[in-house]
Amino acid sequence: MSAQEFNLEVTPILPESLKQLEKLANNLWYSWNTPARQLFERLDPKLWTRVKHNPTLFLRNVDQRSLHKAAKDPSYLQAYQQVLTSYNDYHNAKCRQDGGTQLEENDLVAYFCAEYGFHESLPVYSGGLGILAGDHCKTASDICLPFVAIGLFYHQGFFTQRIDAEGHQIASRSDNEPEHLPVTAVLDEAGNEILIEVKIGDTSVFSRVWLAKIGHIKLYLLDTNLSQNNDDDR
Repeated sequence: MSAQEFNLEVTPILPESLKQLEKLANNLWYSWNTPARQLFERLDPKLWTRVKHNPTLFLRNVDQRSLHKAAKDPSYLQAYQQVLTSYNDYHNAKCRQDGGTQLEENDLVAYFCAEYGFHESLPVYSGGLGILAGDHCKTASDICLPFVAIGLFYHQGFFTQRIDAEGHQIASRSDNEPEHLPVTAVLDEAGNEILIEVKIGDTSVFSRVWLAKIGHIKLYLLDTNLSQNNDDDR
């Protein structure tokens, strides 16, 4: 009988008093709210650094004992409640409207960009253009514009740059796994992944869609890495 190796991942269970950490991890509002990020860091500073400040991945790997300890720590619970209050106030508050904005009731702003830079936990950007697009989205959220952003999901994204002892660049790439990122698959009413078909020349290219929440607004990322597509289109 031959041995077979399996990978087993045990996901920690959030205590009832800390259940909303998952909600905080799934909205990139945390990218411009320092106390929200500090909630995760306080649980395990070394792990927080190791997962590159990614709340979603952090919650999949944090030690269960750290969660139980925090759930009984009055200081941590106070900070947790303060962040939740800020989060709820932000989402429930009447938004500031720009007097120069001339939008009708059913208007919708569609914003397209090749990259978006909000935070290192969603590495689908390489430089200044992405950061600018991210700032546009954050501002749109702050003033509650009827706004939706569209971009691309990069399975590797921009490489990590290192410099060796002789001053040469070493580029290393890592895969972006959606389950480890603050995104969720967009589903239809039957619970199936939505697929979009786009004609490029004579070829049909199919794309699934990932949703990222950016405060009040939504970012949809198109992902063509599907078996229905040829290698070039993937």
